[in-house]
Amino acid sequence: MAQTAAEKILSRKAGEAVRAGDIVVVDVDGAMGTDATAPFAIKAFEGMGGKSVWDPARLALVLDHAAPAPNERISGLHSLMREFAAAQGVKLYEVGEGICHQLMVENGHAGPGEVFVGADSHTPTIGALGAFAVGVGSTDLAAVMHTGKIWFKVPRSVRVELMGSFRPGTFPKDVILHLVGKLGIAGATYEAVEFGGPAVRKLSLAGRMVLANMVAEMGAKTALVDTRGLTLPEALSGREFHDHLPDAGATYRARVDLDISDLGAQVAVPDSPDAVKDVREVAGVPVQMAFIGSCTNSRLEDLQAAARVLRGKRVAPGVRLIVTTASKRIFNEGLADGTIQALSEAGASFITSGCGPCVGTHQGVPGDGENVISTTNRNFRGRMGNAKSNVYLGSPAVVAAAALTGVLTDPAPYFAAAVEGAGA
Repeated sequence: MAQTAAEKILSRKAGEAVRAGDIVVVDVDGAMGTDATAPFAIKAFEGMGGKSVWDPARLALVLDHAAPAPNERISGLHSLMREFAAAQGVKLYEVGEGICHQLMVENGHAGPGEVFVGADSHTPTIGALGAFAVGVGSTDLAAVMHTGKIWFKVPRSVRVELMGSFRPGTFPKDVILHLVGKLGIAGATYEAVEFGGPAVRKLSLAGRMVLANMVAEMGAKTALVDTRGLTLPEALSGREFHDHLPDAGATYRARVDLDISDLGAQVAVPDSPDAVKDVREVAGVPVQMAFIGSCTNSRLEDLQAAARVLRGKRVAPGVRLIVTTASKRIFNEGLADGTIQALSEAGASFITSGCGPCVGTHQGVPGDGENVISTTNRNFRGRMGNAKSNVYLGSPAVVAAAALTGVLTDPAPYFAAAVEGAGA
């Protein structure tokens, strides 16, 4: 039986051939919780009678959503996580180390063909490594912490084939925005979205993470990105992984073929990630706040794309540009190559590596009536902390161009040639 990537991974973990629709109980290879979910998981774990987590080496906790703590209540939740991690011997990523999904990838917590669960809806980001990575709730995480197991209904799959080359000023973020707009926010509900094709095999890990990240905005269970041509993180060197690529002839619920050569820069307009337009259709809309960050677009390639637009210039009067990096490691890399300096000299303000303004729980909340252009993944009303603001989504290049001009702007003129493999 020809299998999709999801069917192949779950068959190996279940110990028998399975297909879409089957129910399986599998051992997880890794798990993660954040300050938005782990405190509730810890309490549920204790309520289940849990004494020791099933395998401390396979669990990680991350302080990233509201870090540093903005108030006494959040500080208490952080303290709970620190105390639990110390007592259980679990890895805790402290304030400023980065965003959960980036840390899981760059530090080797998941690898190709493995099953990983995270108590965060954008855990499918880790599917850029070819892992079956799924977002779960706090109670499910608690059960995994207790048993090391989880059940799934094997998902149907949607196959996305990308071909062609990027136009100047167009990046993976534009591809995934276009796909979300095409399929809709419920267009892949409880399905695995497989990405393949010659254009995917040219992408960096950062670029593949952008694609995998936003399948959540289609309702997908997970993303599985073809790992051929991919250089794995150094933390995974020396480890052996199982076959996880789909078979020829596998059955898909739907197939989408996209020639990215035909695609220009995209923007999702308020108030939904699937309300997508070519940036030229909304050019001239004024912006007051520009944000480069989040688990979608805050890696070195993203910052470099923004710096290409802004180097030697200044952001427009009346616009504030806020930047967070996906990890402290990325911030330091940006310092070393001059990217951070270029953005700073252009007028950018930097926030501690973490989720930043994306979830609206601490710094960077926009004002009433303000228009925000953001590299984040969601723009539902109130997403960034103020229901009276308007959030547009775009690539780092789009955000940088808007910050420079003060209005939504096509970034293409700032790029002399297509950027193969960029994460923006």
